[in-house]
Formats: sequence, structure tokens, C-alpha cells
Amino acid sequence: MLGSNREVMWPRLVANKILRKSVGSNNFVADFPPDTDQKLLEASGLVDERPSFTSKSILLEQHKTTHLNYKVFVSTWNVGGIVPDDGLDMDDLLETHKTPSDIYVLGFQEVVPLRASNVLGSDNNKVSVKWNSLIRETLNKRAVAEPHRDKDLSESKGINSIAQDFRCIISKQMVGILITVWVRGDLWPYIQHPSVSCVGCGIMGCLGNKGSVSVRFQLHETSFCFVCCHLASGGRDRDERQRNSDVNEILARSSFPRGSSLDLPKKILDHDRVIFLGDLNYRISLPEDKTRLLVKSKEWNILLENDQLSMEILNGQNFKGWQEGIVKFAPTYKYIPNSDLYYGCITYKKDEKKRAPAWCDRIIWYGGGLKQHEYTRGETKISDHRPVKAIFTAEVTVIRRGKKIRNFFFSDRFEDTVAVDSKDYSWIST
Repeated sequence: MLGSNREVMWPRLVANKILRKSVGSNNFVADFPPDTDQKLLEASGLVDERPSFTSKSILLEQHKTTHLNYKVFVSTWNVGGIVPDDGLDMDDLLETHKTPSDIYVLGFQEVVPLRASNVLGSDNNKVSVKWNSLIRETLNKRAVAEPHRDKDLSESKGINSIAQDFRCIISKQMVGILITVWVRGDLWPYIQHPSVSCVGCGIMGCLGNKGSVSVRFQLHETSFCFVCCHLASGGRDRDERQRNSDVNEILARSSFPRGSSLDLPKKILDHDRVIFLGDLNYRISLPEDKTRLLVKSKEWNILLENDQLSMEILNGQNFKGWQEGIVKFAPTYKYIPNSDLYYGCITYKKDEKKRAPAWCDRIIWYGGGLKQHEYTRGETKISDHRPVKAIFTAEVTVIRRGKKIRNFFFSDRFEDTVAVDSKDYSWIST
């Protein structure tokens, strides 16, 4: 009788879980409402309003396009179900003391253990609140005075040129996957159209123990999309094929709202700047003993020649157009927690899987407009994974929309009406 009840309950639990998962929704936590108020945009200088003039004056729309570069920090970390304590030092991960950035994007995997109760139950948002609290504290305790990136705009509009506290614009959790995005306070008015899209690729091909949480937003006129993934695990050939299938599903099923009157990007690859981050779980296609020997001797080049993700990017089938920085750090998986020893290098139980070292945790990007300056790993040891982080310069298009004043003057020297700048009419004869 008990078995019969389980057979009935399982489909119901799965169906309820699927129905509760929204795709392309704005159901996320942030420091401000999803739709930025137009008056706030005007006050921050996006729209230049001038007083009205007499009937002899007209206002002509004038657009000036410029490009700004912003520093973007991206990290990924599989924390192995460990709930952070108040004493966790996030400085090693965020590097705010070393390279302050304008935007911080942090992706986590397994923020909760991937057991059935977490996969089928409600998301444990208390964990994400804890992580965000630590991030906020770390970013803002090191907030330093820094000139506004858009100097002309700040001076003309009277904007404070000192960097403000960092604000969270998006934070979204799906089971164990969490992504959270933070920007400098003085960039906050220029953030528009934040949205999220969740894709489950786990149990039955749809549950959230594996999959992605994608976030997008627009900074000035440039759209960004960050995809935090946890792909299928395992070192067998069919596991690699499943990872490739997960990537295809994420690209196909992720979708964002276009907006009522705006032609916003709908799919991941439609955005101007796209970054994949996460526990992508790709392994090294070599015998385990050989892999361990090469890791011990730090033969990264030989290992990377046999790294599954590197080969996928090179072959251009599942990752056509994608790029990755040069990997110069040791494999990030699998460690004995709170140690520098790889799992399996000491006595282990007979039935336990050895799990050879691998670069499971990666950050890759698609398209132009991004320049990577750093690609490395952290050394926080509480998990069986080491965090990976990258720093990019992202080019952003800015259109300053203003209204140019033109006055009409009549002169005996000219038969037709001429339009001149109201501030420059010294040439007219008196």
C-alpha cells in the first residue's frame, strides 16, 4: 500500500514543481523595483529637459553616442551544500582589496544539498539571504572613493562623483543554483529591464537539481546576459553527451520578455554581452592514473589538450563562437574539504568513486565587447570545489538624449530664414 502511494505522489510532486517554475519572469530579489521610474532616469541625466521657450524657438532632438568601459567581476563556486557562517572571509573570492570592479556577478551551485526534499520542495531562500548578506558586507566595507566613470555626465548633472555603496539588482535561486548581481550605486539609475529565466535539466529532464538560472539587464544601451549553470556530472562518455545536451536545452529553452513596446533580446545569444559561468562538470579524457600524475607535475597544457570543454570550444559544435581565457591554475575539483588534497589520493573506501581531478568550474563568454584581464581560482577550502573568478572590461554604448535650442532670426542680408544656435549669434549685423 505504501509503495502504491509513492507511485501516485511522485508524479504529483514533479508536476507541482514544474508548474511552480516560471520562465522569463521578474520573480527575483533586488534592491529596487524591476521597472526604473522615468523621472529617476531624467534626474540622473539620461534625458536632458530644458525650459520651454517662445514661439520663435524650437527644440531639436540631439543624440550623442559614446562608449564607456566598465570592469565586470564574475565568479563561480560549487559550495557543496555548506551554509556559510558569519566568519566566512569573502575577500579571497571578491578581491575587492586588489581589483575593485563596477559590476559583480557571483554564481553558486549546491547552496543547498541536492536531496529529494530540496529538489521537490520550495526553495530555501534563507540560504541565499545569508550569501547576499555576506556579499553586501564585503563589497561595502571596502567601498572607496572613485571618480564617476561618466565624468561629463556627473559634472553637468551635479551627480556625486564619489562611488556609492553596491546594490543588488538581481538575486535568483533555483534549488541549489544561485546567481546574484551587484552594481555600484551610481550605476543603479542606468540599469533597466532586469529579468530572469530558469531552466531545469535534472531529474526527468526538467527538475532544478541541474540546469541554469540566467539573468539579463540593460546598462545604458547595452544588454548583458549571465548564465549560471550546473550541468550533468560524471566521467563516462554518455555523461559528456548529457552535458552537451544540457547546454543545448539551456540555450533553446531560456527566454526573456521583450517588453510591451520594446524590442528587447529574447534568447541568451541575442544579448550584446553573454557570459556562461558555473560547475559545467566537463572532465579530462585521460585515464585516472595518468591524469593524477600530470596534475602532480603541473602539466596543464597536456591536460587541457584532453579537457572536454576545451575540445568542445575548439571543435565549435556545441560552443561555436565561445571563448575562454588561458587556464593557468590547477584543477578545481575534487578536493577533500578543508584541505589541499585531491579526493582519492589517500586511502578511501573500496566502493567509493575516486573522481579524478578536473576543471569542472569554468567561465566562458560569447561574442565581442568583452576583454578578459584575469582568469584564476580562489583558495577557500570549505567545499570540494575551489571557486573560479574572472575580470572583464565590458564596452557599453551610451546615447545622451538632449534637446538643442535653435532660434530663428531674420536679416536684411539674407533672403531666407536661417537657424543658428541661440548661444552663438554674434555674427548677425546690428
